[in-house]
Amino acid sequence: MDVQTRPMVDMRAFQDAVTNWATGGPDGPARDLAESLGARTAVLLEGLSDFAAVEALAARHGRDLAAEGVCVVPMGGAMSVGRYAGLLGPPGLGLRLVGLCDEGEKGFFQRGLERSQAPLQDIYVCTADLEDELIRALGTAGVEEVFRAEGDFRAWQSFQRQPAQHGRPRHQQMRRFLGTKKGRKIRYGRLLVEALAPDRTPPPLDGLLVSL
Repeated sequence: MDVQTRPMVDMRAFQDAVTNWATGGPDGPARDLAESLGARTAVLLEGLSDFAAVEALAARHGRDLAAEGVCVVPMGGAMSVGRYAGLLGPPGLGLRLVGLCDEGEKGFFQRGLERSQAPLQDIYVCTADLEDELIRALGTAGVEEVFRAEGDFRAWQSFQRQPAQHGRPRHQQMRRFLGTKKGRKIRYGRLLVEALAPDRTPPPLDGLLVSL
């Protein structure tokens, strides 16, 4: 195995071990991997589309988060934050915690962290959600260019013609379109980040990366 790929592979194993631990599995594998990796920070994310965006942004900036001891953890929903924070933060592995969430989920984060007694160093909040942030940063015309490059432009046009979309702002239509097909949010979480100009990174994502 290429030496440069080893930290990423081991970090994936750590993420899997943490997920297993969070769902009732043993803690030993996660503890052992955390030590061998030199893990120092855990980034708590709601889901896989956030994960794809954060990884893409780090890559664009030449950051190898795994090699830096940063574990990016998609939790499968904001309601799991207390559980993951307790396992990864001071009560568990003792890692520094940071997080990214939607405005509507901020309360879940705050209450979960209070219950787990594992404060986050920083919480970066998207105004509505991550897709909203990326669409505003790239602009609707820019997003359409990505749709076109990915072969989704015709599907996007068909979606716009649906009665339920008549009269809705294009920005809102795009947010809805990204959630209409399984896996689309995840794929475009990466693609939209990769299409951004260097100075157009949404503030929550930019702040998160700078904090790591």
